[in-house]
Amino acid sequence: MKVEVRDEALPGASADLVALGLYEGSSLPQALAGAPGAASAQGKLNAISAVFPPQGPRTIVVGLGKREEADAERLRAAAALAAKEAGRLEAGSLAWLLPETGEGSAAAAALVTGTVLGAYRFERFRGTGSEDAPAALERLTLLGPASLAEAAEAARICAEAQNRARDLQNTPANVATPAFLAARAEEIAAGAEPVGVEVLGREEIIARGMGGLAAVSQGGPQEPRLIVLRCAGGGEGPVLGLVGKAVTFDTGGISLKPGAGMQEMKFDMSGGAAVLETVAAVAELGLAVDLIAVVAATENMPSGTAIKPGDVITQHNGRTVEVNNTDAEGRLILADALSYAAELGAERLVDVATLTGAVVIALGSTFAGLISNDDALAAELSRAGEETGELTWRLPLHPEFRELMKGTVADLSNLAFKREAGTITAAAFLEEFVGEIPWAHLDIAGTAWDGGREYAAKQGSGFGVRLLVELARRFAG
Repeated sequence: MKVEVRDEALPGASADLVALGLYEGSSLPQALAGAPGAASAQGKLNAISAVFPPQGPRTIVVGLGKREEADAERLRAAAALAAKEAGRLEAGSLAWLLPETGEGSAAAAALVTGTVLGAYRFERFRGTGSEDAPAALERLTLLGPASLAEAAEAARICAEAQNRARDLQNTPANVATPAFLAARAEEIAAGAEPVGVEVLGREEIIARGMGGLAAVSQGGPQEPRLIVLRCAGGGEGPVLGLVGKAVTFDTGGISLKPGAGMQEMKFDMSGGAAVLETVAAVAELGLAVDLIAVVAATENMPSGTAIKPGDVITQHNGRTVEVNNTDAEGRLILADALSYAAELGAERLVDVATLTGAVVIALGSTFAGLISNDDALAAELSRAGEETGELTWRLPLHPEFRELMKGTVADLSNLAFKREAGTITAAAFLEEFVGEIPWAHLDIAGTAWDGGREYAAKQGSGFGVRLLVELARRFAG
């Protein structure tokens, strides 16, 4: 989507549709006050009404609620509602009048983000001429001072990266294989000068002692991939390591999942998708930060060659693991990826994964679970989440959780022997593979799809891209 900022008056806006926000108790701009429909405009939160000025295009008014409760998230939601209305009206261009706020740049970024995300459609597999395909919104104009252009452009880059992650999520697993994700990584590297790529296949994975990734992948015909992207942005901050879980389809393996809803298991690569597109956005933004991104990609399938409950494997760092449930596979591939990222020189580590159903019970689709061995890193992630609206909630680590992950015949078990604190025990397992490096784990199982936000209500949400980009921005310098 093309995004521009123009310092224009409302009546002269050149767009198919104009949008503006209205607070409760506020009045419409003078240019619209007497127009047809103006009397019905209201500031009630998320209410939409139409105004037909005598000069200029149709205008929609989106209620912003009480002024004292206004924030960036409300503007993102309002912009998404306007984008959907633009689609319904088959408008190819939309102009937004910047609301009165104390933070013009933040408001501009929120409107761009909400519009780009709200206009998203996944149409790749629809037949030609489908009547269900809505018109595409191609241009957004912010009516405000030129000083907002930089914030608007940065928001566009991040939102479009998030939409690309959604494309990866929404693509069915017979297309979005580990090789497909590797090809996307190579495409990112080819299009960005500071980005390099390395892709390891099965034999290289085995040769490097990555027993978790090798074991999970052995049940199906799709070859696994260990994808490494390096972004040499420079700067004086620590090397940031991003690790993503990318199980492109998760049946549960021998510990087979119930059939109902299993089609959603194409989303089990959401963490990997977020990490890939974060690298692309960081490179496009030109952030002065060095990144190492590692994505472990595989299917988890049942067959005569699949890993079995009770098998023992050796991970990349030499720790042995009893695989007591093959549906707890994400932590096995993340363990190898985390250890490898540390070996490659990451000085801060963040992994992103749709790891446990327990986090959905605990936090729903509002927060991602955040678990960390480092208070400073956890605080930076929390602040980045508040800035972007991709919220996190920190859960505790404690030695007792580590005790639950000890094995009977091996160093560790991939499933706790008690059914309690499932999200935390999974993270306690991962902590065994990061050494002394400051590390944080984001469990996005509740936020990765069907999140219910106006700008990402159904299917893949792309959660994590804007959060991780903001984190990278905080480490840049």
